[in-house]
Amino acid sequence: MSTPSLTRDLPLRRGISALLIIDVQNFCCHRDGGLFAGHNPARIKSEFGSYLGRLESVVIPNLQRAIGVCREAGIEVIYTTIEALTADGRDVSLDYKISQLIVPKGAWDGQVIDAITPESDEIRIPKGASSVFIATNIAGILRNLGVERLAIGGVMTDQCVESAVRDACDSGFLVTLVHDACAALSAERHTNSLKALGGYCRQIDTDALMYELKDAVTTAT
Repeated sequence: MSTPSLTRDLPLRRGISALLIIDVQNFCCHRDGGLFAGHNPARIKSEFGSYLGRLESVVIPNLQRAIGVCREAGIEVIYTTIEALTADGRDVSLDYKISQLIVPKGAWDGQVIDAITPESDEIRIPKGASSVFIATNIAGILRNLGVERLAIGGVMTDQCVESAVRDACDSGFLVTLVHDACAALSAERHTNSLKALGGYCRQIDTDALMYELKDAVTTAT
């Protein structure tokens, strides 16, 4: 009996795909966010300058484009944010407690940044651990939506994005990483993470995503 050919190199398609945006929130993507609290401008520039520069000049504009084309194509846009289910963060993972990554329930830090704010009926999933697939029931939500193929972007490439990619793959979803819609604290960490994920997912840029969804937009409209 012949075995059907299997591949990761499949495009996003309306009805079976979603765009998942990881942790692009005030806490770590706004200059007044908690990640940067207590640091003077010189330290922010030296420690976070390259990250913030890439985020503001590359990642956020590309996420805006990706979100726009997915909305036009009728493809679900889903957001995750680091946010506890409690005011004191007692429910978050041990790792988040040790790392002091505690964003209280309902806090400004837990909101998606204004530049890519969700529409009223789009899904936002708070999480208290690095992997949204470990910390939440997102796999069930995606299956309820009929999603088989998942495009992913956000921050940090080598942390929560990488965790989402690996666990999505292990959960049976075909993953496309939109690499120029992601950022890490350094270019080296971003590049190394992309290399490490090479065996897990298809990797394309935002231009390729836009082109790929061109027909879906035409069909939807």
